[in-house]
Amino acid sequence: MGKVGASFDECIPNNDETSIKRNRTGVARKEIEREAGVQIVIGKRIGKVQARIKEIYTYREMIAALVKRDLKGRYKGSALGFLWTFLNPLFQLAVYTMVFSVIMKSGIEDYYLFLFVALIPWIFFGTSLTGGAGCILAQQDMVKKIYFPREVLPVSFVVSQFVNMLLSFVVIFLVLLFAGYSLNPLALLCLPAIMAVEFVLALGFTMAMSAVTVYLRDMEYILGIISMAWQFLTPVMYSLEQVPEDVRWMFSVNPMTYVITAYRDILYFGKLPRLHTLVSALCLGVLALAVGWMAFCRLQRHFAEEM
Repeated sequence: MGKVGASFDECIPNNDETSIKRNRTGVARKEIEREAGVQIVIGKRIGKVQARIKEIYTYREMIAALVKRDLKGRYKGSALGFLWTFLNPLFQLAVYTMVFSVIMKSGIEDYYLFLFVALIPWIFFGTSLTGGAGCILAQQDMVKKIYFPREVLPVSFVVSQFVNMLLSFVVIFLVLLFAGYSLNPLALLCLPAIMAVEFVLALGFTMAMSAVTVYLRDMEYILGIISMAWQFLTPVMYSLEQVPEDVRWMFSVNPMTYVITAYRDILYFGKLPRLHTLVSALCLGVLALAVGWMAFCRLQRHFAEEM
């Protein structure tokens, strides 16, 4: 009887076990609902981003017109005109070469080439950062009177500087060929990729800084100091190997370190950039664009009121 009673008791469901199963089922449902909710939110945000990109694309003619106006009007009235696009980096190259090859000898072979292939990309980034900060304020009458995606202004400014860099690259290739450097065709295939990464990086910072400058007008002047310090903390005028080990961590969080290193690998050393360099540059570039665009979207709501 004892055995029969025991087996009979085992057939009766335990209330504690039943409640535990119910709780587990409820928790599982909540997790599924939470995941579904997150997916819906992410889907909506992706949809908004796609819609915004399409809207900006519909204003591509406006972007092209602003780029043309900037390129034509940049040196309007000057005697040499568009030649200053090539002369500015050449003069900077001459100064830096004299300082680091004659006065403070760096010991780097063909230092003028070592510097030049990094200086042109840095000029693009630095100009986008400092000059782009005021691109919204420079068009404040347009912002107040007509509707258009406000992103058009930083995009057109960065595109204009990017075209300027591409024209300067003609000089880089001529100097490399004149110096007898053989270009690696396989490495050159990576050049458009690193240019695109730098463009994305510059656009992200320009978007953020142009929006902040609407509220804080001093940002234009602050960025001039930041840009100068940033250049010296980027291996433009020296190699990364010359940086002491105990401070090299600062360069690892600098996105321009990877960009400049990739340019130098391709053009000066004639070799393929390391995969780590390309991936790091890409990740930091996308992150900069995402954060910069988010900041721009939040701050643009009150542009008209602040101008």
